[in-house]
Amino acid sequence: MTDQDCAEDVLATASPDIDDARAAQLARQHFGVDAAVRRLTGERDRNFHLRTDEGREYVLKFSHPAEDPRVADFQARALLHVERADPDLPVQRVMPAADGEPSVWYQAPDAPPRVVRLFTYLPGRPLPDAPRSDAQRRNLAQVLARLGLALRGFDHPAGALALPWDIQRTDGVAPLLAHIDDPARRALAERALARFVDHAKPALPSLRAQAIHNDLNLYNVLVDPQDPDRIAGILDFGDMVRAPLINDVAVAASYQLEPGGQVLQPALGFVAAYHQVSPLERAEVDVLFDLMMARLVMVVAIGGWRAARYPENRDYILRNNAVSWSRLQACDDMPRERAREQLRAACGY
Repeated sequence: MTDQDCAEDVLATASPDIDDARAAQLARQHFGVDAAVRRLTGERDRNFHLRTDEGREYVLKFSHPAEDPRVADFQARALLHVERADPDLPVQRVMPAADGEPSVWYQAPDAPPRVVRLFTYLPGRPLPDAPRSDAQRRNLAQVLARLGLALRGFDHPAGALALPWDIQRTDGVAPLLAHIDDPARRALAERALARFVDHAKPALPSLRAQAIHNDLNLYNVLVDPQDPDRIAGILDFGDMVRAPLINDVAVAASYQLEPGGQVLQPALGFVAAYHQVSPLERAEVDVLFDLMMARLVMVVAIGGWRAARYPENRDYILRNNAVSWSRLQACDDMPRERAREQLRAACGY
């Protein structure tokens, strides 16, 4: 089986269930944590919130059995590296197992083995539930820039594995566009995909590459409930990949687009704030708008396809789909050269 096959299996195959009692038992056995268990949502993994009698909180994560175990190790080692490089970054901490390793194996009867990890739990208010502001966007961009700088010296063999959400592979979602029933929407996605193939993909091999978070959507951000402008947590390193650094900016900036009015305006402030902390190169800025649209195509294509396969998880899978279609349409309405000029100006080019 190829890396690409494994990546596709992770999305196409439902993750086997784990009951609460077994999760609690494994937390005690392997991590020495005796806690009450509450199930959490997740795209691919099975996740549980743990709370001890003393009030300590953790997240227990069971990786999808179809996922290459090197991916889980990649994520854990990256977080350990970030903890050393920039200890003040608001990310989860890896809690080692009893043997000192960052993960353990679990195999249920008649089921494939899967990787189990324990992380600290980050308190905070999910960004979609909080008031938005320009200051908040700037702070988020600067935290992402710091994260990129912290990861700059980190490498791992799993970074090169195929990943479904890797913008470098956007053209791989082309077959999924056939599942879009609305002809106008399908044509919209096809235009954005063509833009990626014509403009962004040829440029990517020459751009700076490193390990990146790759999924700074609003649901992966926590803010301080008392001060929503302060970023309290960056969650979910499950889509990490070695890729052009600008892809990380494109993913995050695509969620800052405003479908009504000046679509690019909020993202311009975000990109400018990122650039202040971690300067972007002109060649990176020139493909940023194309990459933002590529991310939106991936969201609507992969999300729609997965929702049809897993109707029981439809609401979670499609939480970004409606607004992503609106953002994609607004971007399609904006001339590419105008967007590039505005992004250049935001970075002082």
